[in-house]
Amino acid sequence: MKMTKTNGTNTILVTGAAGHIGNVLVRELIRRGERVRALILPDEDTCALKGLDVEQVLGNVLDPASLNQAMQGVDCVFHLAGIISILPEKDGLMYQVNVQGTRNVLLVARQNKVKRLVHVSSIHALSRHWQGVIDERVPFDPDYAVGEYDRTKALASLEVIRAAKDGLNAVIVCPTGVIGPHDYRNSEVGDLVRQWIKPKPHVLIEGAYDFVDVRDVAQGLILAWLHGRRGEVYILSGQQIRLIKMKELVQQVTGICTPTICIPCWLAKIGARFSPLYYRITRQTPKFTAYSVDTVLSNSRISHAKAHRELGFQPRPLLRTISDTIRWWLRRDGVKASQS
Repeated sequence: MKMTKTNGTNTILVTGAAGHIGNVLVRELIRRGERVRALILPDEDTCALKGLDVEQVLGNVLDPASLNQAMQGVDCVFHLAGIISILPEKDGLMYQVNVQGTRNVLLVARQNKVKRLVHVSSIHALSRHWQGVIDERVPFDPDYAVGEYDRTKALASLEVIRAAKDGLNAVIVCPTGVIGPHDYRNSEVGDLVRQWIKPKPHVLIEGAYDFVDVRDVAQGLILAWLHGRRGEVYILSGQQIRLIKMKELVQQVTGICTPTICIPCWLAKIGARFSPLYYRITRQTPKFTAYSVDTVLSNSRISHAKAHRELGFQPRPLLRTISDTIRWWLRRDGVKASQS
């Protein structure tokens, strides 16, 4: 990827800094010599930032006063803070944080004359009804969203576009399925990889998705800061791959081979109808849901050609990402691939 060196005197605010993308972005900014400020919720788990040279400031995107204090003297804001959930009981909070929180960030950024704002949206904020390869021509679609997360991220992105038209120097990036090291909060994709290194049969849907390395996403965000055009959207995708093939790559790295039970698409759709009741009874974190089934069965032919052309974005091979991810998990947990 092409990177333009800065003079290292920029002060950067990162909201959502303790998350997966956030902490990797913080690491990359520090490596480049920038002064990094992280907006941290009170009582938030910040183990992902431990040992990093980052200024942690308490605040909340729902509290404009705390945002105003956090943005004092800031040159650029990377807005990553958001709620990701497929549970209906969190819909209200998701709207408040993802939509109203973004409005607050945009307002305070303008008040503080921030030179640049990079908003992290999601590929799920774009219309899922698009036929053919998904690129930046696909509109944000809050009216026909599959779930509340998609709807709120689409609404927030439209707010950013409006702010850019009104003069705020803002750009939007849309990552696909993020995978990679420094996954301290055990993302859904990271947990899937961990399950595949255990010697037991695995159940998979006959679907596919696009996965991108978290480190490439972090670099893509910096490229958007440095080279992105105001008001533009940039998709940060990686490689489309069938889930069964992705499992094979994981087990190629670990040297183990386990049976796979593939669920046909029609059966997965039926089973997803009853999964909420199962997860409520067992009190487990929902994974096999109508939303997740729809995601891996939907169109995942996604192009990052615009980001490559305008920003120099170039993701690494997925096999390298998987290898690095597994090594990180094994070092962190002390787990051997042969353990169950």
